[in-house]
Amino acid sequence: MTESHSTLRAWLDWQRTPILAAAFAGAVLLAGAGLVFGRPDVIAAGLPLALAGVWALARPPRSTSMEIELSVDAAADRESVQGRIEVVTDAEWIQLAVDQGGERTGEVETCQGEAARTRTRTLHSGPSEALAVSARALQHDGAWASAPTARLSAMWAAAPRTRRVAELPLSSRLIGLHGAHDGQRGGTGGDFRDIHPYAPGDELRRVDWRATARMARRPGELLVRRTNALSDSAVVIALDTADDLGAVVATWGSGATAHSGPTSMDFGREAALSVATAAIGAGDRVAFHALSPGGRSLRSGSGARHLERLRGVIAGTGVDGDGTRYRRTPPVPPGSIVFVLSTFFDGVAADLALRWSAGGQAVVAIDVLPAPRTQRLTPAQNLAMRTLLLERAGVLEDLRGAGVEVISWDAGDPMAALRIAARTARRDRGRGARR
Repeated sequence: MTESHSTLRAWLDWQRTPILAAAFAGAVLLAGAGLVFGRPDVIAAGLPLALAGVWALARPPRSTSMEIELSVDAAADRESVQGRIEVVTDAEWIQLAVDQGGERTGEVETCQGEAARTRTRTLHSGPSEALAVSARALQHDGAWASAPTARLSAMWAAAPRTRRVAELPLSSRLIGLHGAHDGQRGGTGGDFRDIHPYAPGDELRRVDWRATARMARRPGELLVRRTNALSDSAVVIALDTADDLGAVVATWGSGATAHSGPTSMDFGREAALSVATAAIGAGDRVAFHALSPGGRSLRSGSGARHLERLRGVIAGTGVDGDGTRYRRTPPVPPGSIVFVLSTFFDGVAADLALRWSAGGQAVVAIDVLPAPRTQRLTPAQNLAMRTLLLERAGVLEDLRGAGVEVISWDAGDPMAALRIAARTARRDRGRGARR
């Protein structure tokens, strides 16, 4: 993601602080002690406190404004976000309450013209609050302070990592007109198709003279060697955003992602970008759909620029917060292969996968649930977790029974599973072509 900016402008409402009372109380105590002990020097020591309190009380700060500019950008190590907080005001100095990664990290004091810099480590991919700040101004050595400003935050969409996918499964019927895969209709560039009698439109350079000499039945008959056309694959990635479950089961439903380990949305974004990168690298067309009522969709496309668009959309895809059930079926071109990425706790993603499979599309279900860690679970929580996992296992078995390939992204080697699925799909395509 590129640099993100946020700006807040507010008028300051000044209030007296306890420093004034402390100054007057200190002056009275010193004066009293000097009178009791007969020490004029002690009385004189309290005089500056009294004069400073009177001066601060008699000259309240004038009404002014404060402008806070917050910017975040990627750090050099690509695992952190660096932030810059700049405050423009006429006050003597500013106190900043800084939140990094959704957690309070401390307070910072700065002066006019100085910028505070932060560095926040990104624990997860996707959109998150990288930096937030609220400020108050101090005047007359802290005797007057403004009310804290509204909380200003800057969002950051961290791009997921990618895994190298050597080979992806293909649809059983490729209908593209150009690409790197062997299609099922006649053309040029592909594997051998058949030997066929010469017909108008065939090129003379494709005449197979050996086959003609061996197999021609009539004088003047020519036989041509036909090949399959090369085709591209239409890839559709559907990412379920209903859940964001971490590896630590005790954090499910709490929103505490700082100690949850890798989450299902981390694996989902990583799998989506890895599949998209491999498909576009092979010259295929890729479309993306986030399975949520307001989720982003990106139409089918190819090339490096489309991959960058996909990277930005996938990085900006977060969990669906309102829990509304997704009902609309995304458009899928005929002859596509659909990758459904989900935890498969909610039946919506599985229903869509079964619907696409029944409609003749090739479907691969990628399970993005991390391997559960069951530490710190009560017996009741452990029983609830086992019940949920059993229900999910039934959903996955239904998918396998319908001919949907199921791959776990947190398995030992999901790339090997994808290669096996690709070989199985290629074998099935070969059998269909022979029929």
